[in-house]
Amino acid sequence: MTLDLNPSTTVLDLRGTPCPINFVRIKLKLAQMCPGETLEAWLDLGEPIEQVPVSLRMEGYIIEAIANPPDANPPDYGVLKVVCPQ
Repeated sequence: MTLDLNPSTTVLDLRGTPCPINFVRIKLKLAQMCPGETLEAWLDLGEPIEQVPVSLRMEGYIIEAIANPPDANPPDYGVLKVVCPQ
């Protein structure tokens, strides 16, 4: 898969990773990133793509986008973009 990403975007493929492990891995990755960088997390449809953004918002993270991947029809995972806090 070819991605057209901003240089300050990091991709984390968490497809197949159950809740709450995917939430924890996203938080750990964000802790390693510089403020203002974007993390693009690929999450399974259903509970992960529905619940992880809610949990991140509760923790104070900024959700930039929740979308379907551009190359999947029908989509088999969701794309969550989170901005690393200042």
